[in-house]
Amino acid sequence: MSNFETEIPKSTTARTAKMISIPVGIAGRSALGFGRQLVGQSGSMVFSEIQEKTAEQVFKVLGELKGGAMKFGQALSVFEAALPEEIAKPYRETLTKLQESAPPLPIRVVHKVLAKELGEDWRDNFANFEDQPTASASIGQVHKATWKDGRAVAVKIQYPGAAEALISDLNQIQRFAKIFQLVMPGLDMKPLLEELRARIIEEVDYRYEAEAQQKYSEVYENDPDIAIPNVVMASDRVLVSEWLEGTPLSKIIASGTQEQRNNAGMKLARFHFTSPDRAGLLHADPHPGNFRLLEDGRLGVLDFGACNRLPDGFPEPMKNLLKHALDDDAIALYEGFKKDGFIMADVEVDPNLVLEYLVPLVEPLRTEVFKYSREWLRDQSARVGDPRNPTAKIGFQLNLPAEYVLIHRVTLGTTGIFCQLEAEGKFRDEALSWFPEIAPASI
Repeated sequence: MSNFETEIPKSTTARTAKMISIPVGIAGRSALGFGRQLVGQSGSMVFSEIQEKTAEQVFKVLGELKGGAMKFGQALSVFEAALPEEIAKPYRETLTKLQESAPPLPIRVVHKVLAKELGEDWRDNFANFEDQPTASASIGQVHKATWKDGRAVAVKIQYPGAAEALISDLNQIQRFAKIFQLVMPGLDMKPLLEELRARIIEEVDYRYEAEAQQKYSEVYENDPDIAIPNVVMASDRVLVSEWLEGTPLSKIIASGTQEQRNNAGMKLARFHFTSPDRAGLLHADPHPGNFRLLEDGRLGVLDFGACNRLPDGFPEPMKNLLKHALDDDAIALYEGFKKDGFIMADVEVDPNLVLEYLVPLVEPLRTEVFKYSREWLRDQSARVGDPRNPTAKIGFQLNLPAEYVLIHRVTLGTTGIFCQLEAEGKFRDEALSWFPEIAPASI
């Protein structure tokens, strides 16, 4: 652990104690809820209250811890749109704050990191440097500054000890995987946790992030729809990029016009559809804090620490499966799932149930104009999470091959953002313009 002073608790024991406070608190509330049912309160009312208090505690603890815990909280907060409205509404602001901010590092620690990474004369690189951060996230915080050539820049500084805290938190989170089911009923957290544990550690390497960001900025230079800031310089723990001015997507979600919502949704879809083929990369950290709507209507994209390397573009097997689902071809879909490892060789399931399970998930690509909504997402979450529904059981029999884990995460996360935006548009036409081969026979 670094000897810098830091807001991240240095003791693994202290961090573990904070993490343990989540299940301990939930256990206490569950017991209290059972007692209230004994004295006459309805079970549904009590459970709803437990969920609300659980959500509040989970996000409070994750926000305080930073590191891997907060990174997981950011991923979890994307699925806020799947929560029942009576639970989601009171905590929407809390989740947005988790995506956008956290308690900042002391100024003296910021200066020590800059001196260590850029040299004792680090100030010579800047015409101006703002000591107060403009944003704080899971493993670093961002300061606005003016580079020595006059450009406005964003200076991302990694928290001292972030790598150690990251690994410790992810280990603890995996132990408490079932806890988060209380916040997100019907969502299987295990694949998300395993993917985070395996991949998210890459985000500690700012040089790795800078390489991905610069590739994106070159590919999307002068693009009419997407804006990616250029990298100015990078070290192991400091990344300087050109400043990207715009309205955070969280504000568009909270109070944007329908036109802004639709524009943001369509541009986000376009970015994810095109980046594997154009850049050989897929931005794999989709939450509202990483996107901005610029005055000229472009979508600004930030934070490239988590990127899926796809040198051959969007995987052909995924395109084939989409086409089979859109064609309502249960047999071809089932055979494709078997061939590509989505159904293990020793597992037998009804092809028609597989199709029934997946078809609603591709509904936005089956209609000329589709409007995403929180209600639609909640209905889908309930459908695939209700153990009484025969179709829901299919989800427990499907396998997710390792090479598709990040794509799955992006699909779920982006869908969550679309529903938070309540974006409406011709998403089918957008997809078919880039992947004409998935067009159903009926079109």
